[in-house]
Amino acid sequence: MKKILLTLFFAVIGVTGAFAQRFAYVDSEYILKHIPEYNSAQKQLDAVSAQWQKEADAKFADIERLYKAYQADQVLLTDDMRKRRESEIIEKEKEAKEFQRIKFGFEGELFQQRSRLIKPIQEKVSKAVQALADDQQLDMIFDKNSEVTLLFANPRLDKSNEVITRLGYKPGVFVK
Repeated sequence: MKKILLTLFFAVIGVTGAFAQRFAYVDSEYILKHIPEYNSAQKQLDAVSAQWQKEADAKFADIERLYKAYQADQVLLTDDMRKRRESEIIEKEKEAKEFQRIKFGFEGELFQQRSRLIKPIQEKVSKAVQALADDQQLDMIFDKNSEVTLLFANPRLDKSNEVITRLGYKPGVFVK
């Protein structure tokens, strides 16, 4: 009986070992910092975003100025003049909010530019990760910076530098 149980135990361990999976992880943020095209695209996006934010701030400052002038003049205005000024302020506020939505909203111009500039770089990294997984016969590669919580990661499983090398860049040298 002991012999059968022992044989069964080793058979189960052997089968489990045969199905062992190989894991690794990469740090996508670290990888992207090594790609000059990414850094350039990020600078472009930051500049465009700052410009649009400046325009939005100016629109809201103008609305604030109009509102303060309206409050100061309110007692001197006729009902018709008051309604016109209120309508003007409300209309400018709608325009400013619409500007923000168009530029910064979900699927707005900033989102579209980010997709256009960053997506090809992300696809390039993804292909390099996939090629690395194929070459090293890895079953899964996690991203250290994704939604998956990585409580512990053995540094020997970190394949970020190999992905950077595969992309044709030198690991450890950040591009600014």
